Amino acid sequence: MKTTAQTSEAAREVPGGARRILLHACCAPCSSAIVEYLMQGGVEPVIFYSNPNIYPREEYEHRRDECARYARHWGVQMVEDRYDHAAWRQVVQGLEGEPERGRRCQACFRYRLGRAAAYAQEQGYPVLTTTLASSRWKRLDQIDEAGTEACAAEPDVCWWDRNWRKGGLQERRNEIIREQQFYNQRYCGCEFSMGKIQSDEQH
Repeated sequence: MKTTAQTSEAAREVPGGARRILLHACCAPCSSAIVEYLMQGGVEPVIFYSNPNIYPREEYEHRRDECARYARHWGVQMVEDRYDHAAWRQVVQGLEGEPERGRRCQACFRYRLGRAAAYAQEQGYPVLTTTLASSRWKRLDQIDEAGTEACAAEPDVCWWDRNWRKGGLQERRNEIIREQQFYNQRYCGCEFSMGKIQSDEQH
């Protein structure tokens, strides 16, 4: 359980002091400690599930359902973006052979966070952040660049470049995964990352 000092930390960190933000989420494990931290800190996240990269469709639905289950646990809203894997394939066309953390991942982040920022602008959420920044298998510089670019195109949305691995959140995430018995996927999501198993914590 968070202390009183920790509980107020989230509210102090949010750009502009916003109390309701849009949280782009890639999966339940990556969302776990972040949602808890925000809710206990007086900040309400609305989860935006935009992951057309995930393949196959059954895998996408499994991860979506786990994320929805955790949203219900906290009583927070989850919005599902359309699943259009063909459109995502167009975005990464020519980058299929790139290694993990390479240019394909950058294009993927740019596309997904671009959709999240557009939704935030449309629905009036002043701040956007992402659970992608909780995984040690992702490059924070790529995520930050993609989020900054996405929000720069939306005049009323601020990008929150929080490193969600710090402050004990990585350790708490692992605890929640066990507590909630989450399905913990073994590859990032797209067909080009399949077979590139890093560990039980890869997302």
